[in-house]
Amino acid sequence: MSGTAVLPGDVARRVIDPHAYAQWDGLLDTFDAIRAETPVAKVQPDTPGLFEPFWLVTSYDDVMRISKDNATFLNNPRPVVFSFNQAIEFSRAATGSNMLVDSLVVFDAPIHPKYRKLTQEWFMPRNLAQLEDELRALAARTVDRMLEQGPEVDFVKEVSGPYPLRVVMQILGVPPADEFRMQMLTQQLFGGQDKDLSGSGMENMTPEQVVQIVAGAVQTFEDYFAALAEDRRRNPTDDVASVIANALVDGQPLPPRDMAGYYIIVATAGHDTTSASTAGAMQALARDPGQYARVRADGSLLPGIVEEAIRWTSPVQHFMRTAAEDVEIGGQHVKKGDWLMINYVAANHDPAQFPDPRRFDAARSPNRHLAFGAGAHQCLGLHLARLEMRILFEAILDRVAAVEPAGEAKRASSTFVGGLKTLPLKFTPA
Repeated sequence: MSGTAVLPGDVARRVIDPHAYAQWDGLLDTFDAIRAETPVAKVQPDTPGLFEPFWLVTSYDDVMRISKDNATFLNNPRPVVFSFNQAIEFSRAATGSNMLVDSLVVFDAPIHPKYRKLTQEWFMPRNLAQLEDELRALAARTVDRMLEQGPEVDFVKEVSGPYPLRVVMQILGVPPADEFRMQMLTQQLFGGQDKDLSGSGMENMTPEQVVQIVAGAVQTFEDYFAALAEDRRRNPTDDVASVIANALVDGQPLPPRDMAGYYIIVATAGHDTTSASTAGAMQALARDPGQYARVRADGSLLPGIVEEAIRWTSPVQHFMRTAAEDVEIGGQHVKKGDWLMINYVAANHDPAQFPDPRRFDAARSPNRHLAFGAGAHQCLGLHLARLEMRILFEAILDRVAAVEPAGEAKRASSTFVGGLKTLPLKFTPA
C-alpha cells in the first residue's frame, strides 16, 4: 500500500469508537489533526476480520463532492453506515441483506428516486405550511410544561425529545399512547452502542450484542408498522402512513420489507436528529448569555440559530459509500469497490469552510453545512426540521428571559446518529 495514507492504530480506533463520539472536544481534536495531515486516509482494523478497511474523508470539499456524485459513490452494496463484519453477517443471515433495515438511505438509482418521489411533495414547504398552527400549539404546550416544572429541567427529557417526536408521530398517524414505545425503539436503533439509550445497562457491548439489540428494535418496528399499514389500506387518511401503505411503484405495491424500512426511517430519523440539533442550540446559548440576549432581541437571527444548531451538532455523524470506479480524491487513489466514510462531523467543522468552527454563531453566513447531506440523498425532512425548530425557538425566546447550565450535559455514545442525551438547564421566565 505504498503511497497510501494510513491512520495509526490508536487514531483509527477513535474514529470508530462510539465512546469517542461522546467526548466531543476530543473527537473534534482528532478530526482536526487528521484533516490537517491526511484529509483522505485509510482506516484498517488492528484485529484481522473485525471490519473491512475504509477511507475516512474529513474535509468539507471532499465530503461535498462525494455526497453529490451518486453515480461514482454508491450506498450499496455495503451497509450505508459503518458496520463490523460480525454485524453484516448477522444482517445477511436474518434478512438476506447487508442491512437490518432497507430504507431510502440505502437505495441507489433507479430505485431511490422512485421511492423518494412517493412522499417528497408531502414534505415540501407548501404542504408543511398547513401544519404551522398545530406546531405552534404544540410548541406552546411544550414550553408551558417546561416552565411549570422549572426553574431547572433536563431539556432533552422535557423539551427537545418529546416535541419533535410528537410532530413526527402526528405525521405518521401514530397515536400518543404509542409515542414512548417509538422513542425507546429509536434509542435502541440509533443508540444501541450507548448503555443508557439501549437499555442494556452494559458498559462494553460486543458488536454482536449491539446488533442483537438493534435487530430486536427493528423487528418490533416492522411488526408495529405492518399493522399500521394494513389499517391505512382499509381506512386511508391524509397522513404519511397512508401514502406509504397505498403507494405504487411501477404499478406494484412496495414489498413488505421496503415498506417497513420506509416507515422506520421516517419515524426514527424524523425526530431523533431534530431533538439533537435543538438540544445543541440550547446548550450553546446557555453557555453564552450575551448571544442568547441578542437572538432574543433580534428575531432576524432566528433562522441562523436553526442552521448553526444543525451544523454545530451534526446529528447524522457519517454515512458510508462504495466507489463504483477508480477515482482520485484528496490526493489518494481510491479503487473500484473501496469503502469510504464521509464524516459530517469533520466536514462541518472544517475551518477552510467555517471560520472558528467550534464557535456557535447564530449570525454565521454563509453556512452551507452538510448536516442534511447533499445531492440525491439530501435529507427528505429538512424543511420539516427547520420549521419545527424555528417555531419551538420562537416560543422559547418569547417566554424565557435567560437560560444557564444547571449541571453536566452528556452526549450519547454512538458513531452514527448522536447528540446530547441529557442537558440540565435553569430558566428565568420572561
